[in-house]
Amino acid sequence: MGMSAVVAAQCSQCKLYNPIALPTSNQIDDTLSEKDIPTGQGGFARDYVMEFKEGESVAIDLASESFDAILTLLAEDGSTVAENDDGPDGSNNALLFTRIAKTGRYIVRVRAFGETGVGNFRLKVTRLQPVSSDRSNPLIPKLRQFLK
Repeated sequence: MGMSAVVAAQCSQCKLYNPIALPTSNQIDDTLSEKDIPTGQGGFARDYVMEFKEGESVAIDLASESFDAILTLLAEDGSTVAENDDGPDGSNNALLFTRIAKTGRYIVRVRAFGETGVGNFRLKVTRLQPVSSDRSNPLIPKLRQFLK
Protein backbone atom coordinates (compact mmCIF):
# COMPACT_ATOMS: atom_id res chain seq x y z
CA MET A 1 0.00 0.00 0.00
CA GLY A 2 1.47 3.34 -1.06
CA MET A 3 1.75 6.38 1.19
CA SER A 4 -1.15 8.17 -0.53
CA ALA A 5 -3.41 5.14 0.06
CA VAL A 6 -2.49 5.14 3.77
CA VAL A 7 -3.23 8.87 4.06
CA ALA A 8 -6.52 8.42 2.17
CA ALA A 9 -7.51 5.54 4.46
CA GLN A 10 -6.74 7.62 7.54
CA CYS A 11 -8.57 10.67 6.16
CA SER A 12 -11.65 8.63 5.27
CA GLN A 13 -12.39 8.95 8.97
CA CYS A 14 -11.75 12.72 8.91
CA LYS A 15 -14.70 15.07 8.81
CA LEU A 16 -14.37 17.64 6.09
CA TYR A 17 -17.41 19.57 7.24
CA ASN A 18 -17.65 20.58 10.89
CA PRO A 19 -20.25 23.23 11.70
CA ILE A 20 -19.45 25.15 14.87
CA ALA A 21 -21.56 24.47 17.96
CA LEU A 22 -23.18 27.68 19.11
CA PRO A 23 -22.24 28.44 22.75
CA THR A 24 -24.86 27.83 25.44
CA SER A 25 -25.42 31.60 25.58
CA ASN A 26 -26.82 31.25 22.01
CA GLN A 27 -24.70 34.24 21.01
CA ILE A 28 -21.30 34.56 19.39
CA ASP A 29 -19.04 37.33 18.15
CA ASP A 30 -17.04 35.87 15.28
CA THR A 31 -15.37 36.67 11.96
CA LEU A 32 -16.32 35.59 8.46
CA SER A 33 -13.12 35.05 6.47
CA GLU A 34 -11.81 33.79 3.14
CA LYS A 35 -10.97 30.51 4.94
CA ASP A 36 -14.69 29.77 5.43
CA ILE A 37 -17.04 27.89 3.08
CA PRO A 38 -16.99 29.32 -0.48
CA THR A 39 -20.55 30.06 -1.60
CA GLY A 40 -19.85 29.83 -5.33
CA GLN A 41 -21.05 33.42 -5.70
CA GLY A 42 -17.76 34.99 -4.70
CA GLY A 43 -18.61 35.15 -0.99
CA PHE A 44 -18.09 32.95 2.04
CA ALA A 45 -20.28 31.30 4.69
CA ARG A 46 -19.83 30.01 8.22
CA ASP A 47 -22.13 27.38 9.75
CA TYR A 48 -23.30 26.90 13.33
CA VAL A 49 -25.19 23.87 14.59
CA MET A 50 -28.07 24.01 17.09
CA GLU A 51 -30.73 21.69 18.42
CA PHE A 52 -34.33 22.88 18.21
CA LYS A 53 -37.58 21.28 19.36
CA GLU A 54 -40.79 20.95 17.39
CA GLY A 55 -43.07 23.94 17.91
CA GLU A 56 -40.35 26.31 19.14
CA SER A 57 -40.41 29.82 17.74
CA VAL A 58 -36.99 31.35 17.24
CA ALA A 59 -35.54 34.71 16.28
CA ILE A 60 -32.09 34.69 14.72
CA ASP A 61 -30.26 38.01 14.51
CA LEU A 62 -27.09 38.61 12.47
CA ALA A 63 -25.39 42.00 12.69
CA SER A 64 -22.25 43.15 10.90
CA GLU A 65 -20.75 46.49 10.00
CA SER A 66 -18.34 44.71 7.62
CA PHE A 67 -20.65 42.98 5.13
CA ASP A 68 -24.24 42.73 3.89
CA ALA A 69 -25.49 39.84 6.05
CA ILE A 70 -27.67 36.90 5.00
CA LEU A 71 -29.05 34.28 7.39
CA THR A 72 -30.18 30.81 6.34
CA LEU A 73 -31.66 28.13 8.59
CA LEU A 74 -31.07 24.63 7.20
CA ALA A 75 -32.65 21.34 8.30
CA GLU A 76 -30.55 18.20 8.87
CA ASP A 77 -31.22 17.07 5.30
CA GLY A 78 -29.79 20.34 3.94
CA SER A 79 -33.13 21.82 2.91
CA THR A 80 -33.72 25.52 3.56
CA VAL A 81 -36.19 26.14 6.38
CA ALA A 82 -36.02 29.95 6.25
CA GLU A 83 -33.80 32.73 4.92
CA ASN A 84 -33.52 36.49 5.31
CA ASP A 85 -31.07 39.15 4.17
CA ASP A 86 -32.63 42.31 5.55
CA GLY A 87 -33.16 43.60 9.06
CA PRO A 88 -36.27 45.59 10.00
CA ASP A 89 -34.18 48.73 10.50
CA GLY A 90 -33.23 49.03 6.81
CA SER A 91 -29.59 48.14 7.54
CA ASN A 92 -27.47 45.38 6.00
CA ASN A 93 -28.14 43.20 9.05
CA ALA A 94 -30.42 40.14 8.90
CA LEU A 95 -33.26 39.11 11.23
CA LEU A 96 -35.10 35.84 10.80
CA PHE A 97 -38.22 34.59 12.62
CA THR A 98 -39.44 31.01 12.23
CA ARG A 99 -41.32 28.19 13.95
CA ILE A 100 -39.57 24.82 14.12
CA ALA A 101 -41.60 22.04 12.49
CA LYS A 102 -39.51 19.05 13.59
CA THR A 103 -37.17 18.35 16.53
CA GLY A 104 -33.56 17.95 15.43
CA ARG A 105 -30.23 19.48 14.51
CA TYR A 106 -30.30 22.63 12.42
CA ILE A 107 -27.60 24.68 10.74
CA VAL A 108 -27.60 28.45 11.10
CA ARG A 109 -25.62 29.72 8.10
CA VAL A 110 -24.00 33.16 8.22
CA ARG A 111 -22.90 34.57 4.89
CA ALA A 112 -22.22 37.75 3.00
CA PHE A 113 -24.43 38.82 0.11
CA GLY A 114 -22.69 38.09 -3.21
CA GLU A 115 -19.11 39.28 -3.13
CA THR A 116 -19.68 41.87 -0.41
CA GLY A 117 -16.96 40.58 1.80
CA VAL A 118 -15.79 39.25 5.06
CA GLY A 119 -15.39 40.64 8.57
CA ASN A 120 -16.69 40.67 12.11
CA PHE A 121 -20.27 39.84 13.06
CA ARG A 122 -22.53 39.05 16.00
CA LEU A 123 -24.96 36.12 15.80
CA LYS A 124 -27.71 35.69 18.37
CA VAL A 125 -30.43 33.04 18.57
CA THR A 126 -33.42 33.71 20.84
CA ARG A 127 -36.00 31.08 21.72
CA LEU A 128 -39.26 33.02 21.89
CA GLN A 129 -41.74 32.33 24.68
CA PRO A 130 -45.51 32.48 24.11
CA VAL A 131 -47.47 35.26 25.79
CA SER A 132 -49.22 34.08 28.93
CA SER A 133 -52.92 33.32 28.66
CA ASP A 134 -55.53 34.41 31.21
CA ARG A 135 -55.57 30.92 32.74
CA SER A 136 -51.82 30.59 33.22
CA ASN A 137 -51.30 34.09 34.66
CA PRO A 138 -53.78 35.20 37.34
CA LEU A 139 -52.68 38.84 36.95
CA ILE A 140 -54.01 39.18 33.38
CA PRO A 141 -57.75 39.41 34.33
CA LYS A 142 -56.91 41.93 37.08
CA LEU A 143 -54.86 43.99 34.62
CA ARG A 144 -57.74 43.99 32.13
CA GLN A 145 -60.15 45.22 34.83
CA PHE A 146 -57.71 47.95 35.81
CA LEU A 147 -57.37 49.13 32.19
CA LYS A 148 -61.17 49.45 31.67
